[in-house]
Amino acid sequence: MSQTQYDTLVSARWIITVEQDGEVLENHAIAIKDGQIAAIIPASQCASISANQRLELGHHVLMPGLINLHGHSAMTLLRGLADDKALMDWLNNHIWPAEGKHVQDDFVFDGSCLAMAEMIRGGTTTINDMYFYHAAMARAGLASGMRTFVGCSILEFPTNYASHADEYISKGMAERAEFLGEELITFTLAPHAPYTVSDATFRKVVELADKQDMRIHCHIHETADEVNNSVKELQQRPLARLQQLGLLSPRLIAAHMVHLNAEEIDIVARHGVSVAHNPASNMKLASGIAPVQQLLAAGVAVGIGTDGAASNNKLDMMAETRLAALLAKVGTLDPTAVPAATAIRMATLNGARALGIADKVGSVKVGKQADLIAIDLSALETAPAFDPVSHVVYAAGREQVSHVWVKGRCLLDARQLQTLDEAALKARGEDWRNRILAR
Repeated sequence: MSQTQYDTLVSARWIITVEQDGEVLENHAIAIKDGQIAAIIPASQCASISANQRLELGHHVLMPGLINLHGHSAMTLLRGLADDKALMDWLNNHIWPAEGKHVQDDFVFDGSCLAMAEMIRGGTTTINDMYFYHAAMARAGLASGMRTFVGCSILEFPTNYASHADEYISKGMAERAEFLGEELITFTLAPHAPYTVSDATFRKVVELADKQDMRIHCHIHETADEVNNSVKELQQRPLARLQQLGLLSPRLIAAHMVHLNAEEIDIVARHGVSVAHNPASNMKLASGIAPVQQLLAAGVAVGIGTDGAASNNKLDMMAETRLAALLAKVGTLDPTAVPAATAIRMATLNGARALGIADKVGSVKVGKQADLIAIDLSALETAPAFDPVSHVVYAAGREQVSHVWVKGRCLLDARQLQTLDEAALKARGEDWRNRILAR
């Protein structure tokens, strides 16, 4: 009987599987073949295993790659442009005007590549994005090797990309057609928010999502003003309106969801809606603290997102995961809220559930695709290591991510990017800075 020849065999001190909260395998290896996790093997048996490449990580955690459930990657080129502003001031008086002057295909491609390089170096393997010039975002995903969900933004008012809602939809669907068959590229429908999208457009989005089997990605209940203005103008809260329009379903990924009452949490759970929690962005824009513990207790799949670098400044999913755990504790005055294992599940398997890919990624399991990261815990800052699950959430930083694989392909090897040119990305970023300042 012939022995299986694996592509890669990665041995590590600890494997956090996320199959069960807190499950850790000590001194095991993951065998990768044809992009999949083919076997999980005790280190004592590895000597007899045949593999084209062997990697021994004696002080590392191996775990599923992090899933950034809400981002605007191209906005990395606007990082730090308008800090310390209220959300609507930030959007209306700073971000939207800057985008109107600069956003085009090359802006989106360059900004997205820069963002993806940052995310890969921080252990993120999947991005659920929302922006314009969707083909450029998809090309960046292919260039980087990241698993990329491309959100086709839909609004009622004109931007550089389109003039009205129907044009946003038609252009987005045409760009989607270019990338059908690309396994790592998935398009979603991304109506921006209840305050920028009409009832008629939301109905079209629901119909199209059902017809094309697409996810829907939308900002909802981000600020108190959003909710209060809806009540004042429409005599109902945004979530109630969206429920009437048929938007609430397992297809929907609701970003932010900061201002929810108990009845709304129950509605979200009953409809199978997933939530993208963005702790740093919510803090920086003073939007509030999302009721994450209550959502989780109701059975809602709550994932974690960074939002864009213009409203967060870092695309650091490890930092977001730590913040998610800490904010839940201070928000409920309960130190047991969102323990470390739950926070890791939010950043991995819950995100996969929200995106409909939990059968492929999100945990370490034989048969799933090898979207994996390695985190080096040998640093002074993470010594000693009693509990690797706790350490990943509360002690380790993104600079300790040493290796990243997506579908078995190595995107980061000993902190060195393998698919993107770091020097070229920095140069393009500086060029865009000069162009933005000149305008």
